[in-house]
Amino acid sequence: MKALVLEEYGKFVYRDYPDPFLRGPDDVIVRVRAAAICGSDVHGMDGSTGRRIPPIVMGHEASGEIVEAGAAVKAFKVGDRVTFDSTEYCGICFHCRRGEVNLCDNRRVLGVSCADYRRDGAFAEYIALPERILYRMPEQLNFVGASLAEPAAVAAHAASITPIALGDSIAVVGAGLIGLLLIQILRANASGRILALETDPARRAAALAAGADQALDPADPGAQRELLALSAGRGFDRVFEAVGASAPIATAIGAARKGGSVTLIGNASPKVEIPLQSVVTRQISLLGSCATAGEYPLVLDLLSRKKIDTRLIVSATAPLAEGASWFSRLYARERGLLKVVLEPS
Repeated sequence: MKALVLEEYGKFVYRDYPDPFLRGPDDVIVRVRAAAICGSDVHGMDGSTGRRIPPIVMGHEASGEIVEAGAAVKAFKVGDRVTFDSTEYCGICFHCRRGEVNLCDNRRVLGVSCADYRRDGAFAEYIALPERILYRMPEQLNFVGASLAEPAAVAAHAASITPIALGDSIAVVGAGLIGLLLIQILRANASGRILALETDPARRAAALAAGADQALDPADPGAQRELLALSAGRGFDRVFEAVGASAPIATAIGAARKGGSVTLIGNASPKVEIPLQSVVTRQISLLGSCATAGEYPLVLDLLSRKKIDTRLIVSATAPLAEGASWFSRLYARERGLLKVVLEPS
């Protein structure tokens, strides 16, 4: 088969690659129809994260159709259109038995190669997967839309672990991919005011199109005053941070009311500074959100009903053979590029 291989840091080659095989009776082989480039892939291509050690086929946001199924596969058959979790969890450890599959003691992430394991991903014509991480695609959903199920599920997981009550006011810091997906999910499921905090004017406009009631620039000297005016002088009940750096985390904590919560989704920096006294003296709850744990059915339904509008998310689709150039453009932070979906021929 053909695959887009990270041969060395910063260098992709589209070339022949060994075909995947059934590793066990509950595995399937999926022909990949669409595979989206994740920000973690872009961050990982230069070696800075330590989780994409070459050579590796990256990619974990994808969809396709089953072309071969193991003897023990019961819920799926050849020809089924599927998407899949990015986490290959064991199903038997302490956390898996509690339904916390995102915290699996033996978890492997598709398209990740680190010191502990190597797992090829979906930037290829075919991929082998265990049945337990598969989800059937709704009939109304196309392959490109289904490739967004993974990041949408990441956003939905953050919402699911946050104690949102009817009428709670919500602020989302960062209107990139996850922030825009989160705003749409919150709009479909929450009744309170939604505020976006984003420095980029184009992304503020996108946040409003996604369903935010207001969008402010946190770098504006008057932003905090306006934020308080929108929240009866208190701050917002629930705040989500979708960047993962010191400045936006400080913005998120500053946007929360006393006794409120801040859910951290962004993971751009391994270490950050936080305004500790503000957290402690105002009794702010900090929640960390990791990956997904059963949110795929929800987001697949929202995608199929267009409650999540993929037109706000997908900047371009392109052949997998052109993947190297698109990675370069994303790495260079080309203006206007948010999500690129690659399609194997």
